Amino acid sequence: MYALVYNFRRIILAVIVLVSFTSNAQIARFSFSEQKMGSPLNIIFYAPDSLVANKQAKACFQLIDSLNHIFSNYDSSSELTRINKNAGMTKNRTSPLMWELINLSKEAFIKSNGAYNIAMGPLTQMWRIARRSKIFPTQAQIKSNLLLCNFNKIQINNIDHSIYLSAKGMQLDFGGIGKGYIAQKVVDYLKKEGITESIVDAGGDIVLGDAPPNKKGWIVGVNKPEQAEDLLPEKLQLHNLSVATSGDVYQFIEHNGKKYSHIIDPATGYGVSSLRNVTVIAKDGALADWLATACSILPINQAKKLATTMHAELLITEFRNNRIQPYTTKGFEQYWEAPLIQEKQ
Repeated sequence: MYALVYNFRRIILAVIVLVSFTSNAQIARFSFSEQKMGSPLNIIFYAPDSLVANKQAKACFQLIDSLNHIFSNYDSSSELTRINKNAGMTKNRTSPLMWELINLSKEAFIKSNGAYNIAMGPLTQMWRIARRSKIFPTQAQIKSNLLLCNFNKIQINNIDHSIYLSAKGMQLDFGGIGKGYIAQKVVDYLKKEGITESIVDAGGDIVLGDAPPNKKGWIVGVNKPEQAEDLLPEKLQLHNLSVATSGDVYQFIEHNGKKYSHIIDPATGYGVSSLRNVTVIAKDGALADWLATACSILPINQAKKLATTMHAELLITEFRNNRIQPYTTKGFEQYWEAPLIQEKQ
């Protein structure tokens, strides 16, 4: 057995690969990892030999760098940085991939009734600084930044594929959709190159290709709520899907005895304070990514309804009376290797 347990921005999952070689095709398992987008980015796939594997891994990381150069707000020369710098001044013609992600983000905003919002950049930056400095923002700071997070002030022109942030100080932030989108692009690239059995973990947003040789799926473990190391006893078995999990194990700030997650509620400007983990299984990486964020913000029943509407499956776990209380959509159970205890309202 070969096991990997990754620490990343959201939560802990375990990816367990049980086979190294097929019995007939003679393909081997290869694993690659580099620091990308602020966290370890891990790629596992099956290829005929090391020459092919190393070539494709290099191409994958180059693809990731090129996409990051479009969407990163840490890269001073990225397309996103240029858009943010031009807020309140001029519109920006977008690249095809930027245009695609903006429209996916618009759909996410509409479908989630604003729970997922890429216009949250000013608040995201403010809370990031607060977590590092351990200085809790004032109500005035939160209120002033929240005023700049109005998605409806983003002007999206379908004719010339341009975008204009109509108020100075506005900032887009693709956290909660970008890593899942990029992971999906990598898996799609590998499939086009004939490498179909793969898994990409982009800082916690996991996209899976075909199952490993002679297996029904990749085995993915989900951690217990509020636990950095302990996993639920049940494991997910997935292929040709994506899974994303949100929680506050690593990124949070405490104030007056209350824990505030890095996931910001667009309605209040404060980090989510509910102590629960959210796991989403969806058809692609971007969808799983933004749903995990939105479903961390919405009430449980609304989160389940949203996931069902998007043809995704949802698991929410939280501690109640020293016990793990799970809430799931009807179809989630099919992905467990062993049944989870039934939902108790």
